[in-house]
Amino acid sequence: MAETRARVLVTGRVQGVYFRYSTREKARSLGLTGWVRNLPTGQVEAVFEGEDSKVNEMIDWCHRGPAGAKVDKVEVARSPAQGEFPQFKIIY
Repeated sequence: MAETRARVLVTGRVQGVYFRYSTREKARSLGLTGWVRNLPTGQVEAVFEGEDSKVNEMIDWCHRGPAGAKVDKVEVARSPAQGEFPQFKIIY
């Protein structure tokens, strides 16, 4: 199966609503690796690596986010998977 990487920038009410924690749990359940973090701008940034279909599912989830989130915009930049992440984690 083809693997890919997606860098995602999520804008809206996405901090203080368990977005990072929920992203980590969803990504792990899909078998993805990478990371998620809050940005000083109020956005959430994430990098997902794994099977194309699973990364696409994760991006779809980012358009909704967890209960309490209000996603206004999702920007996605794709590139080839690099295999550098052993797991999916929250970074600070």
